[in-house]
This record gives sequence, C-alpha cells and structure tokens, in this order.
Amino acid sequence: MKKVLFLLLLLMTVSFDNQKPDAYDSGEWFKFRIHYGFINAGYATLEVKEAVIGNKNIYHAIGKGYTVGMSRFFFKVDDNYESYFDKVTNKPFQFVRKIDEGGYTKNQEGFFNQDNNKVLVKDYKNKTEKTISVTENVQDIISTFYFLRNHPNIDKLKVGESIVVDMFFDDEVYKFKLKFIGRENLKTKFGTSPTMIFRPIVQSGRVFKEEESLTVWISDDENKIPLRIKASLAVGSIKADLESFKGLKNPFMVKSK
Repeated sequence: MKKVLFLLLLLMTVSFDNQKPDAYDSGEWFKFRIHYGFINAGYATLEVKEAVIGNKNIYHAIGKGYTVGMSRFFFKVDDNYESYFDKVTNKPFQFVRKIDEGGYTKNQEGFFNQDNNKVLVKDYKNKTEKTISVTENVQDIISTFYFLRNHPNIDKLKVGESIVVDMFFDDEVYKFKLKFIGRENLKTKFGTSPTMIFRPIVQSGRVFKEEESLTVWISDDENKIPLRIKASLAVGSIKADLESFKGLKNPFMVKSK
C-alpha cells in the first residue's frame, strides 16, 4: 500500500511542456480523489507558492496526501512533501519530507548544492545528517513535477519513446522513466479532454501485475496537468482523478461537457 501511494503521488506530479515556466505559475492548486472501485481511499493536493531564499524569488511547491473514512481506519496516511526550486532553471534548493504511512514515519529536510552535486539530508526523527553525492541537475520528487511540465521534448515523442529524469528520493538517485503510449479523449467530471498517455516502467512483484501496470493521462494543452492515474494491482485497480483545481496559467481544454 505504501509503494502504491508513493507512486500515485509521484505520477500526479508528472506533466510536461516546453523548457520555460509557461505551464504554471504561483497560485496553481490541484486536488485529486484516490479511489478503489466505488470506495474513496483518500485525497492528494498539489500547489505552488512564492518564496524567497537568499534574496532570490523562487517557487515553493507543496504536495499532501491523506486517507479518509474506512481506508484511514485500516491504513492511516498523512504525507507532506515540499520543494523550493529556481523559477528559471527549476533546480531545487531544498526539499521537505514529513510522512506517516500506517505508522511508518519520516521527518527529513534536504539542502541541495547543485554546484558540487551534493545533498545535505537532515533526519530530524533519528537526529542524524549526512551529505550524499548526486548527479548533475538532479530533481527531488516534487520539483520533478514542474521540471517535466516544461520539458522540451514531450510534444516530439513518438509512441514507444521515453523520457528519463534523475530524481533524488530515499537517499538515492533514481532513473524515473516514462514511456509515451499515445493520445486519447478522456471523459472527466469537467468534460471530455484531449490527453497524452504515459506509462512508467515499474518493478513487477507482489503489488503490481507487471512492469507497465501504471498509466497516467495528461491534459494535451499548455497546462499539461495529470487528469487520471490508474494502477493495476494483483486484485483490482486503484485510480486517482482530478477532483478540483484553480489558478491555472492557461485555459483548460475541454471538448464537451
């Protein structure tokens, strides 16, 4: 369950456009409903605000996820992920990870030195800190969202081609790979919207049926926002749908209601 929630949160952050901050701006906010069949499992939100670090105006992005109802009784989740990153280069300065997933807790902050390709990770729960070497231009889990929304190659991809991003998570650098599947008109609560479809390559095992068990639908407009994420499990599937939004920088393309 913990792996599923993490991957859903990550996929909610995966959107793309040209490599300039045109797909979003401060004040943007999303809310997603996570459901298993007809059962509401929880919600997740993403928003971007203004912040200042070292007299420099930057973005402060915040992602939250939590279970509700009976799902919370069986598996309580309260997750908070934050990222402070450059408005132009999208390079992260700092991340925050404070989570409680069924009693599994973390309380960390990371401070990036992009010039030296290092991250200082402070673990407040265990009262430790360590410096970790990373790759050049590495992203954290939340800054990946905004980095990929302005990616220069997304509209150039052919079916079957992939985009790979270096992402720092759990003291390691991961190669996060997404494969472009095609386009589809998706029915949502807002109307029918043209979308781009992607699948990440995940490790098959007890949770997922196979390597390509996750699918994400992205609005095929200038916003490039996630509209739906579906994870096929060993039994059934879990989905996350965009429930509400505000502060989009560009018009949201809907063909019909």
